Amino acid sequence: MSKRYEQGMTVRKAVLGEDYVARAEAAKTSLDEPFQTLITEGAWGTVWASDGISPRERSMLTLALLAALGNFEEIAMHVRATARTGASKQDVIEAFQHVAIYAGVPRANQALKIAKETYAEMERNSHQAAR
Repeated sequence: MSKRYEQGMTVRKAVLGEDYVARAEAAKTSLDEPFQTLITEGAWGTVWASDGISPRERSMLTLALLAALGNFEEIAMHVRATARTGASKQDVIEAFQHVAIYAGVPRANQALKIAKETYAEMERNSHQAAR
């Protein structure tokens, strides 16, 4: 694989977690392999690997863009990633406030609902792991 792909996998694992990436890689088939390579090189190996802004800021932007565009399927994954990027719950709330004003209250409301469910799940998992 290319150097950009390798860098992308490193960043992807750092942001999404080793377990998540391992599951995604195990589910990869010949049908989606070119798409997965594109995402790994482009999104993770170029955009997320850039040091132009912090991972915290990148998380906030990503969540706001996903919500603003109505791409709700990836919001939970990126909310979980905030545990690794340093974006706080307050940061996420602020991002969704911007979405409400600039892209619409229904989209922000749906994103916030997903974030609340995801944070609750994260807390449950954290408590279970502590036992």
